Amino acid sequence: MNGEKFSLDKEIQIRMDDIIEVLVTVGFNSEQIKQIEKASPRLHVNQIITRDTTDIPEDIWGKTKILYTSDVLPSPEQASNLRWVQFHWAGIDSMIDAPILHKPGLMATTLSGAAASQAAEYVIMMLLALGHHLPQAMALQNRTEWPEDRWKRFRPLELRHSTVGIVGYGSIGRQIAKLLIPFGANVLAAKHDAMHIEDTGYMPENMGDPNADLVKRIYPGMAIKSMLKECDFIVICTPKTPETINLISENEFAVCKPTAFLIDISRGGIVDHAALISAIKDQNLAGAALDVFPAEPLLPDNPLWEMPEIIITPHIAGTTSRYNEQALEVFITNLERYLTGEPLLNHINLARGY
Repeated sequence: MNGEKFSLDKEIQIRMDDIIEVLVTVGFNSEQIKQIEKASPRLHVNQIITRDTTDIPEDIWGKTKILYTSDVLPSPEQASNLRWVQFHWAGIDSMIDAPILHKPGLMATTLSGAAASQAAEYVIMMLLALGHHLPQAMALQNRTEWPEDRWKRFRPLELRHSTVGIVGYGSIGRQIAKLLIPFGANVLAAKHDAMHIEDTGYMPENMGDPNADLVKRIYPGMAIKSMLKECDFIVICTPKTPETINLISENEFAVCKPTAFLIDISRGGIVDHAALISAIKDQNLAGAALDVFPAEPLLPDNPLWEMPEIIITPHIAGTTSRYNEQALEVFITNLERYLTGEPLLNHINLARGY
């Protein structure tokens, strides 16, 4: 009996030594926290819902091995046992310089792919709205006006037979392409690394374009103007990095078709808004739908508000009532990979900035 007790105590001690402490700082509900815990009996989850690093006790920081967070990051000294940070967002440009992310041996991953479905639907909505002149139709409705030249004024730019260029062919761009194909659109894409066309990040089953089979051509970043001159619609969904700031500016608008429309769901600062305003005023571009801005919220005196050719939305393209549920799918997929020693999905490349 004593031997059996010793063996049992030793087994319990081994299990305790093998516990992986997980800290979650976002508002998952109790059932979602249980889902995380069910991934393995080795996991112990602490949840402290906060966006302030100082709300986390030092002893919690000290024992945490996995951190799931939106933007709450410890210093390297606070989190000596931290091995992996999973972010609650796909875009982490504002946090790329955090010292903890540069700690040797630390892994950091994004939520790329979790918002692909809703963001792609937003883009399709805007492509149709701009191509079928919905803003102008709504303006007439507000004025109770029935135009005599309606057949000419509302002649659409249809998706069928149009060329749509996607700048940034990640999870969102690939889902946009998947939705566009049934409309009969021709899809082009520009990608930072055009030599590696496959998608190795997270994507829900039956979504996206993992092997880039749906695009007619993929352009390298340096050839983006060659793509833009072919486009009837241009969609910006590239990450924000030092290389992509003002990626679409005066020189790029100069090669666009004057009938083309632009949709931006990336990050503020990738499209040069001063150049965009000039392009529309000079009739070098027909209009745009903007969901992101260099400074948010967009100030009331910004001239973009007064331009009838532009649709403005308040950075909501990736919004959904199911965001936490979709986020959890990504996290649990990566948790299972972490526990079995497989490479994590959506690993951040610090040198590239995403």
